[in-house]
Amino acid sequence: MIDLYTASTPNGWKVSIALEELGLPYQVHPIRLEKLEQKEPWFLALNPNGRIPAIVDRSNGDFPVFESGAILIYLAEKTGRLLPLEPKPRSVALQWLMFQMAGVGPMQGQANVFFRYAPEKIQYAIDRYQNETKRLYSVLDARLRENEYLAGEYSIADIATWPWVSIHAWAGLEIGDLPNLVRWLEVVGKRPAVQKGRAVPAPLDPNARAEDVKKTGARMLV
Repeated sequence: MIDLYTASTPNGWKVSIALEELGLPYQVHPIRLEKLEQKEPWFLALNPNGRIPAIVDRSNGDFPVFESGAILIYLAEKTGRLLPLEPKPRSVALQWLMFQMAGVGPMQGQANVFFRYAPEKIQYAIDRYQNETKRLYSVLDARLRENEYLAGEYSIADIATWPWVSIHAWAGLEIGDLPNLVRWLEVVGKRPAVQKGRAVPAPLDPNARAEDVKKTGARMLV
């Protein structure tokens, strides 16, 4: 059994989607970001950085894992699925996973913050992060021109990237001029496991969450 500590954010959806794809039994423990539960001592014992998601693998000596990318690798290696075993294709999948972790997530996260939540509209910051996110999207689009999925076959690279691209409009971005990315977004989004994982722990309520952010300063979508 896997204990999943999560919230309705792209990083949280990565892990719930992976768990659904892999068919692993898991129990959801919703973390109320607006209450700053992720900063409480009991949660910091699981993730010293105070961010969701985190898991505890009860079948492996109550082993905790934090950082969404590290969790995806752990689950893939645990099951032997969603990450190729051969060195070259494995490296390709990990390269695109790291592209999301180091690029798409941080840049789009900042685009979300400055476009949606900042108390003062700073146009330079909005333009910078929107433009950089769109540039990264164009890299994905080019990759997907000749590949159905980011690593050739469906993998944790797609699982990591899809939740962020799926909320592109939340960052004020349009992707109609990136047809390969649009196709990929639709194909991955139709997978039953993706749809189930996307609803964990609850459907996103953008209006309510925006108010929570304004009150607490917590970055709900990063």
